[in-house]
Amino acid sequence: MAKTTWDHEADFVVVGAGTAGCVLANRLSADAATQVLLLEAGGSDAHPLVRMPAGFTRVVQRPALNWGYASEPEPALGGRVIPVPRGRVLGGSSSINGMFHIRGDRRDFDDWAAAGCTGWGYADVLPYFVRSESNWRGAGPFHGGEGPLRVRAIDERHLLAEPLRAAAREAGHHLNEDYDGARHDGIARGDVAIDHRGRRHSSARAYLQPARGRANLQVWMHALTRRVLVEDGRAVGVELERGGRVLRVRARREVVLCAGAYGSPQLLLLSGIGPGEELQRLGIAVRQALPGVGANLIEHPRMPLQFQALQPLTFLRQLRLDRAVLSVLRWAFTGRGPFATQICHGTVLLKSDPADPALDRPDIQLLCNPVRLDARLWFPLVAPAQPHAFYVTVCQLYSRSRGRVTLRSADPREAPRIALNLFNDPQDFATMRAGLRAARVLYRQPALAGLVGAEMLPGADLRSDAELDDAIRALGGITHHPVGTCAMGTGSAAVTDPQLRVSGVAGLRVADASVMPNIVGGNTNAATLMIAEKAADLILGRPAPPRAGLGAALGAGQGAGATPGKVRPAPPGD
Repeated sequence: MAKTTWDHEADFVVVGAGTAGCVLANRLSADAATQVLLLEAGGSDAHPLVRMPAGFTRVVQRPALNWGYASEPEPALGGRVIPVPRGRVLGGSSSINGMFHIRGDRRDFDDWAAAGCTGWGYADVLPYFVRSESNWRGAGPFHGGEGPLRVRAIDERHLLAEPLRAAAREAGHHLNEDYDGARHDGIARGDVAIDHRGRRHSSARAYLQPARGRANLQVWMHALTRRVLVEDGRAVGVELERGGRVLRVRARREVVLCAGAYGSPQLLLLSGIGPGEELQRLGIAVRQALPGVGANLIEHPRMPLQFQALQPLTFLRQLRLDRAVLSVLRWAFTGRGPFATQICHGTVLLKSDPADPALDRPDIQLLCNPVRLDARLWFPLVAPAQPHAFYVTVCQLYSRSRGRVTLRSADPREAPRIALNLFNDPQDFATMRAGLRAARVLYRQPALAGLVGAEMLPGADLRSDAELDDAIRALGGITHHPVGTCAMGTGSAAVTDPQLRVSGVAGLRVADASVMPNIVGGNTNAATLMIAEKAADLILGRPAPPRAGLGAALGAGQGAGATPGKVRPAPPGD
């Protein structure tokens, strides 16, 4: 066999500068004697819409920052094709997402451990969550005060938050000051990854930027990784395209895939690691037969509701052109104002069936927004304002349906085939219906009677199960939280072991959302940061931090973090 000619080499080659890859680039390069190469198919995250929090609804639509994926026709949704945006930029999807920072229910991680993922229980992973963040609450049992990622509370001053909280109390939901604390359910002001200057604090800004000056860290942008190179059962490097050239990079110690729930399985398949028959049909030599690669794709299905606003008081007021220009300038020069935060006036975590004793955690998330779904800039006479409206996203946290990621061809430049299979399990329709009805109850409480009018979407006349199911088929989508396609575990379906090593291939790990064996009950970016923090210790052979002592904090009662009255104010400057 001819000896491989290498164009470059490093101790660690990290593929993908997204949420997880930026964490690993920082943590692995902290040792000046370790050479790290970070590969990113996209480019810089310097675009102003990336940095400005209120720009997130526009930045996700920009082709230059997005892989622009789409699903296969969805069988349970009438054959509709669902857009699947993923970040193709430094920071990955943490540079184009909604910035929400919600870890999930603690029992989600205990379930991972119970299923064989030793070391991934809540008490094991909480220290990594704490390590990752600098939370506005300060250091405590559940939060960090000195970590790289800045987490702050949403500035609610323009968002009509108090009437929503009052309505939530009337509907039977308690106020929760901290959904990442002792209790996960209730209505809470959202926590978001935004820094003290009012800028999005993506993984690229929190982790990668502080490390860019290190001589032992190289970051190659516009570098499309084609495959992992495997020799004698070991990953020895990667092949990539950059600047019109095909290059081979040697990894002296390990290759770490951080390309996400679509990119990481795609790369394994392109490298001959996956279901043998599928690879052979595409003419790809099988290096390691692993049937689980690309399977177990899980998303958070979502459904929109929109209500007429009875008064012109929604955030649409801030989108009048002259006000918007001033807000952009204020944000640019001071980091404050209505464009320096997320536009969400409450997050509600609830059980779809509170009477079901088997349902031990919230399985519905309501993201409540004081603005219409399709809001745009306006100006009197020139471009009249749209009618004011309130928009709610109903998110199903634990879908039973499973999808799959496969290859279209052996061409690494071709997008993978993404079969989400949303609502393939009939129970998912039932859970989503319950979430829709819970949102309707919330928005019909007396506290909102003077603000909320008729239901515009999907329509108040749709009441029966069959009518709501038809609405879900027409309007249902995803929350852009894909996980599970390189799931860790111990069984034959697992792709990675609890140390994140790819089964049967030495020197190769996956460290991103794809390794989650099941999805978490919250926005997945925070859990992905945790996975990467823990992966750094596993890769470097460092001992895990002491398990969190949770007895006192959790034993203080399920009411810890929940209050019957006012929400604690955020620090000055929010």
